[in-house]
Amino acid sequence: MLGSMDIVAFVPTRSREKARPFYEKTIGLRFVSDDQFALVFDANGATIRVVDVSSVPAFQPAPFTILGWSVDDIGKTVKALQKKGVKFERYPGMQQDQFGVWSSPSGAKVAWFKDPDGNVLSVTE
Repeated sequence: MLGSMDIVAFVPTRSREKARPFYEKTIGLRFVSDDQFALVFDANGATIRVVDVSSVPAFQPAPFTILGWSVDDIGKTVKALQKKGVKFERYPGMQQDQFGVWSSPSGAKVAWFKDPDGNVLSVTE
């Protein structure tokens, strides 16, 4: 039933003022709208709602990836994001290259970074 429907992704933020420039300018999503509940972005046809959770007193970002992108060239993508100030995460026990890219046993290459709220995002080749 839902397999043929469009996905809408939700990402929490405590600071809309920091989230908008990050998602729009730093990582390059197309800004669609801003309402009282969320900033709305288009990510290559997928809707991402960056939802205001500033009224949730105990909000903590998840310690795992909540949103990721499949990219053609992870090295090129990581370098471009680094030039825009994105810092890539390093995790103990994971063999990551000098750019923070981990090669999984399946051959996929993954790099993780955080948004201004500490949400973990990723790029995968």
